[in-house]
Amino acid sequence: MKLIVNGQSHEVAAETLAALLTELDFQGGWLATALNGEVVAARERDQCWLVEGDRIEILTPMKGG
Repeated sequence: MKLIVNGQSHEVAAETLAALLTELDFQGGWLATALNGEVVAARERDQCWLVEGDRIEILTPMKGG
């Protein structure tokens, strides 16, 4: 299915937000996620089903200053 992740188009097999994070190799407890502009809590990602055209934002902390 085609999704927009952080502003870029991706063709993925994942059906849930949790599976998408794994498929795109995002790991760690410091991630913040949003689906179509709505924040999704970490505990809800495995029950957050994705559909064609969804827009996902994944935020991770960066080193530096």
